[in-house]
Amino acid sequence: MDNFIEFFNKFIGKMQTDVLFAVMTCVCFVFFLVYYFLLFKVLVNNRAGKLIMILSVILVLFAAVASLCLPYLRSVFILFPMATGVVTVSLFAVEIKRILWSKKTIKSEVKKGETSVVDESRIKKNIAEIIKALQDMSKNNVGAIIILSNGNIPKQIKDSGVTVDSDISSELIESIFFPKTPLHDGAMIIEGSKIVAAGCFLPLSQNMDSLPKDLGTRHRAGIGITENIDVISLIVSEETGIISVASAGKITRYADINKLKDVLGNYYW
Repeated sequence: MDNFIEFFNKFIGKMQTDVLFAVMTCVCFVFFLVYYFLLFKVLVNNRAGKLIMILSVILVLFAAVASLCLPYLRSVFILFPMATGVVTVSLFAVEIKRILWSKKTIKSEVKKGETSVVDESRIKKNIAEIIKALQDMSKNNVGAIIILSNGNIPKQIKDSGVTVDSDISSELIESIFFPKTPLHDGAMIIEGSKIVAAGCFLPLSQNMDSLPKDLGTRHRAGIGITENIDVISLIVSEETGIISVASAGKITRYADINKLKDVLGNYYW
């Protein structure tokens, strides 16, 4: 009987050790995933170097203490990655949402179940048509917002406008944004080589403190969509004719032809 009790106690002890090992392995795996995606994709991109250093030092200290096999500290070590994940998600919720919603740049078009690769000449034509439309509208002080999407625009935003589903042409872009036309106040959404919608309503940027005071609703909308979704906004000011580019919540003003070629080239390629 004593031998059985001793065997049972050893068995339970071994099971507890195995469970602890399994839990620690799972925690380390999740910890690696969280830190890889959040630290390197979010924190680094937001220049949160000090936060990365603090979290790394704390992690090393907790790992060293936990290695001493102190039972009351193991639970703390297990909870640390969870707490860190919650804090990071809270601080960088917008950036994480943008990463989760992002997709690779469209390299092909899907129609009727068949995939046709967009050739180089067509991409060059698309770039030329968009730039021509932007420059013409800039000269005539015609306000415009063009969103370069990777197919990741929420359905409710597309549904707020009118479906176009047309090839890209400078004439069509300029006619849509011509003053007093029904769709000129909304945003145009481009996906690959198609204008998919126009007259769409966009969320406004909430970062009023970081935006120049002379930017109006059109610019706030162009910036706001990039704060939550991985897209690029091309904005033409109705008052000044200045062309601006917004990406990841940041705006670059006075975009010349070289800047537009770089932006559109990166989008398509």
